[in-house]
Parts: sequence; structure tokens; C-alpha cells
Amino acid sequence: MPLALPLRRLWTLDKFAYSLRVFIAFSGALLISAVSGDVALVIPLFLGIIASALSETDDSWEGRFQALLVTLACFASASLIVQWLFPWPWLFALGLAVSTFTLIMLGAIGQRYATIASGTLILSIYSMINIEQHGGVDDDVAYRQLLLLAGAAWYGVISVIWCALFSRQPVKQSMARVYKALGEFLILKSALFEPVRGVDVEARRVALARQNGKVVSALNQAKEMIFRRLEGQRGNRKLNRYLRIYFIAQDIHERASSTHYPYSSLTEAFFHHDVLFRCQRLLDQQGRACRQLAKSLLLNRPFGHEQSEQALADLRASIANLRDQGRPEWQPLMHPLNALADNLTILEAQIASAHNPDARSERRDSALFDRSPSSLLEAWKRVRLNLHLGSPTFRHAVRLSTALVIGYGLLHWLNPEQGFWILLTTLFVCRPNFATTRRFLSQRIMGTILGLVVGWASISLFPHPLVQSMIAVAAGVSFFANREKRYVLATASITLLVLCSFNQVGDGFDLIWPRLFDTLIGALIAGLAVFFILPDWQGRRLNREAANVLTTHRRYLEEIIHQYEEGKQDDLAYRLARRNAHNADAALSTLLTNMLHEPGHYRKQDADDGLRFLVLSNTLLSHLSALGAHRHRLADDEDDSASVPAAKRMCELLDQLAEQLQNRQPITPLSAQAEALIAQLDEQGPPKEENAVTLYRPIQSQLRLIANQLAPLSDAASRLISTNGADDPSLS
Repeated sequence: MPLALPLRRLWTLDKFAYSLRVFIAFSGALLISAVSGDVALVIPLFLGIIASALSETDDSWEGRFQALLVTLACFASASLIVQWLFPWPWLFALGLAVSTFTLIMLGAIGQRYATIASGTLILSIYSMINIEQHGGVDDDVAYRQLLLLAGAAWYGVISVIWCALFSRQPVKQSMARVYKALGEFLILKSALFEPVRGVDVEARRVALARQNGKVVSALNQAKEMIFRRLEGQRGNRKLNRYLRIYFIAQDIHERASSTHYPYSSLTEAFFHHDVLFRCQRLLDQQGRACRQLAKSLLLNRPFGHEQSEQALADLRASIANLRDQGRPEWQPLMHPLNALADNLTILEAQIASAHNPDARSERRDSALFDRSPSSLLEAWKRVRLNLHLGSPTFRHAVRLSTALVIGYGLLHWLNPEQGFWILLTTLFVCRPNFATTRRFLSQRIMGTILGLVVGWASISLFPHPLVQSMIAVAAGVSFFANREKRYVLATASITLLVLCSFNQVGDGFDLIWPRLFDTLIGALIAGLAVFFILPDWQGRRLNREAANVLTTHRRYLEEIIHQYEEGKQDDLAYRLARRNAHNADAALSTLLTNMLHEPGHYRKQDADDGLRFLVLSNTLLSHLSALGAHRHRLADDEDDSASVPAAKRMCELLDQLAEQLQNRQPITPLSAQAEALIAQLDEQGPPKEENAVTLYRPIQSQLRLIANQLAPLSDAASRLISTNGADDPSLS
């Protein structure tokens, strides 16, 4: 038992299974090399394993097997082309440019294709290194290239078998990430209820918007994992259970995102009462319950949320105390406060049901939207839609292919030893935007220096080949365990693997300085390329991303209105509109984060204006979420049915604002239209004899809050247009 628990916890780690597969593959390659007595086999086998592991897609075992066949076909083609063109530099440079451009453009089809294309490029450069290591094309070149493919196939077989044996573990881990991200979101949301004056509310809302992006990313990843495994397995009980857990997470996200009343007004009204503290504590405890739920899903442990249940009871008691005091100035806020408590009560029930989703008996549409192309024609259409200068994918394809050709020319001009490491560094460092490239550039250089120092010490202190081989295997595992979150350590690990591996067939000390210089040259090429070759400055796209946010919000509102007209139904159309709205909000947050790391001269946009728009759009989304949370079919004689025309008018205004932003047209101020909508909604209030103070209509209230956002949004959009200067004509 003492040993079982740590192993069980280790099994729940995201990268443990991935690292273990790599360890098995590297160890197998090392064993083959030892049995055959040819230590030189290690290098091509290791390189093939690395390329295959970097090309791994997340699928069912059948899907992964199909992807493996496609990957190996791409690898074989790339290896043969490199082998054929290697003796003719001019043809090689042309082939390098065309193949790089083509493979990057294939990434426009979908993430699965982008992963395979990236792995193919990596293996192409590994093929060049493999040939260069032996002085060029000779009689044994085909055999050495086959060893690369053998290493790739060996890891692929391990991956397919592993997926067949443990197909649901990645799904479980992805759902745990979703609930952990939701937990952090709820904890950040609780800070908005803190009854303290003078805090920077806007900064807290920006932090909340960025965390919302992480929740959206986790939900998207979980959805894709579940979808790939449900293909042909709709009757699988355990997979259907995870599907229900996913849908519950979506419902929790909508409830958690909703805002029922301006928090600043509540703070002013109830500053000397504990009700807001109770709201803050409840949200905080619900966030902690979500994080605990993530651990329970991973470890199959009982789930308890007693703290949040008690916090909910305390909130209800606090609201009852307010009601009993009967102060007239509090009466208009009691109903929004009760609506907030009702929302948190349902949220609590959703968190409780997530651990036992089978207990939920309601029927719902369980369809998931498939974003992958259904035919070759559709795949080609996706590529064709990106064949223009305004496409970030097209710009990256041109930029990277040009950078690799420049690197290839430099290595022939300078004739450095192991010069193809220049191309490898450029490939890994050159990213689609400046901010990401700058981050990877500095981390790549630091990691390489660290790896070279550790590698020098390792081959000096441990000259025995077996020890160095073991160090190389450990370094390879470390690379894959850290490459996504700790890139400096990952780069140091792969550099250590290279030194220890190449020291088996030559003098590793002679590789240290060339590897350092090649890394510096390759990083310099990547940095200059992203700066000068079709630079994709984020400020130039800010107006279009902002327009997309408003468009998706408008579609979300339209679906909500449709649900009020036809009845509540969590169908695919509604869930897709909701997810697209959150995706657009997350994309805008990411763009602004990248823009903040760009040179000030090229930013062409005051970041404060962009962040202001993000806060307003995120606030609008929170009001839409609250409106969606109250969905039900409106009866013809129901008072709120008269609010539907006002809601449709809001859709028209959002569409108008989005179109003006998209086309960089002068923004029409919406203050007059917003005031007219608010007046229209107020006219539809309950008659005086029905005591309007005691009646609360959440639909009317939320539409009023949405209308209040229109004027500030138009002002923020106008600032985006006026301060952003002329748009880049190539982006139009």
C-alpha cells in the first residue's frame, strides 16, 4: 500500500504515460544496438523515435493506427526526397522551400494534420543530419534512412498498442484538467465579490478573461478526445459517462461565467453586511470543490463538497437576514441577490452531479461537432481559403520556408561542422508570431548552453559508453516530459541526448562549439525572419478579432432568443454558439497577450484600449451566460415575451458594430439606441398596482444589462479604429 499510492499518483500525471512510452522506445533501440554490436544504430533509431513521438496524434487506437500509416508514408517520402536531392544544393534548396510551404499549409486542414506535417519537417532535417554525419550520400545511405523509419515505426507501434490498452486514461486526465481550470476560474471570479473599495476591478476582470481562455482550451481538448474515441463506440458505457461529465462541465462553465447584477452596485449597497463575503466564500469553496473533483476523477476517490454546501447554507441565511431587516433601499437588490443565490445553488448541484453523472436522468442531445474535414474536397477548400497574405498560416509558411532556405545557404557558405543543426534550431524557434518566437528563441539558447555544459560534464565524468547511453535515454525522456511547459529544461535535455549519443560514434567534445554556434545562427535567422518576412503584428488584426468576438456574441444571443421562443434544449446548435463565443473571447485574450510582448513601435495599438474592449466583451458574455442560464419557453401571455423584439434589435446593433469594426469603418455611437432599448424594456415592466419592487424578471433584467454594454462597446471599438492607424493592406 505505501508504494501503491505514489505509483497511482504518478499514473495520473499528464506526461507520465507519454514519457514511459518514450522510455520503452529508447530502451528498445538501445537494446537492439547492444545485441547487434553496432553502437552507430542508436543515433538514427533515436532520431526516428523523436520524430514519431512529436507527430503523435490523440485518437482511438484505430485512429492512431491510421495516423501512423499516414505519418510513416510522409516520413518515407521526405526521407527519399532528401536522399535524392542532397547531392544537388540548388535543387535541394528549391525542394526544401516547396516542401516546407506545402507541409505548413496542410496544417490549415486541422490540428491532426499540422502535427503530422510538423513531424515530417523534423524528420526531414534529421535525415539531413543522418546523411551529413557520414560525409554525404554513400552506398549505405538507404540503410541508414531506413533506420530512421524503423525508429519511427517502432515508437508508432508502441503508441498504438498503448492506446488500445489504456484508451480512456487520456480522457480522464483531460476531464481533470477541465475541472481544475474551472476551479481556478471560480476562485478568480470570487475575487470580484470582495467587499473592498479601491481595488482594481478591471485588472481582476482581465485575469478572469485570461483564465476563461484556459477553461475554453481545456474544454476543446476534452471534447476532441472524447469525440475521437466515441467514433463507432457510442454504446460504450464508460465513454458515455465521460461525455456526460463533459456536458456538466459546460453547464458549470455557463453558470460560472454568468453575471446577474453589476458587482460594484452590490458592493456599495451591502458594504457593511456580510452577504458579499458569503458570496465570495461560496464561489471560492466551489472552486476548491472543482479542483478536488479533478483529483477524485483521476484517483477514483470519493468526492466531498461539504465546505461549499455549508457556504451555500450560510449565504442563504445571510440573505434571509437582509430580508428580515426590511430596509427600503435594499429591496430593489434583493431579487437580483436571490437570483445570484439560485444560480450558485444550481452550480453547487452541478458540481455534485459531476462525480456521479449516471444519476442524472434527463435526456439531452449528445451530438458533438466534428471539426475535421469530411472529404478531400473539403480539406482542399480549407487550404485554399488560407492561400492569401491575410492568413497567418500562409504568412508562417512563407516565412519558415524562406528562413530554412536562408539557413541552408548559410551552412554551405560558412561550411560549419554539423551545419544542419542551424535548420533544426530555425524550425523549432520560428513560430507564427513574434511574441512566441521571442520566447522560444531565448529559451532555446539558454537550454542549449545548459545542455552543453551538462553534456560536457557527463561525457567527462562518465566515459563508459553504457553509462552515456543511459544518460541519453534519461535525457530523451526528460525532453518529452518537459517540452510543453519547461522548454529550457527540454532543450537542455535534447542537447544532452545529442552529445551523449554522438559521443558513442565520435568525439562529443568536438560537437560542443559547433552546436552552440549553430543554435545561435539558427535562432538569429528565426528572429530576423519573424521580424522582417511578412511579420504578423497582432495589433493589425485586433479590429478583426474584436469584430469576430461581437459576431459570435450576436449568434449566441440569437440562439438564446430561439430557445426562449421554442423552449430550452441543450442541442448542438446552442452549445456550438456558446462555445464559439467563448472561443472568440479566448482568442482575443491570447492576441492581446501576444501583442503586449511585441516591440512598441510595431504594436500600433495602445494595449489599454484592447484590454478595455476585452473587459467589456467579457462582461457582455457574462450577461449572455446569465440570460442563457434562465432559458425556458416563453408563453404568449408571459410578460417577458414582449422583450424578444428588444433582444433581436440588440442582435442587429451587435452585427452592425462588428461589420464596422471588421471593415475599419467609422463606428456609429450606440448610446442613443441603447437608451431607447432600455426605455423600451422599462415600459414593459409590471404595472404599478402589482408592486414593481417585489417582482423580478431576470430576462428583462439581463437584457437591460446587455443594453447597458452597447454604448461602452461602441466607444471602445471607436478607440480601436482611431488609435490603430491604417491597417496593413496585405491583411485585407
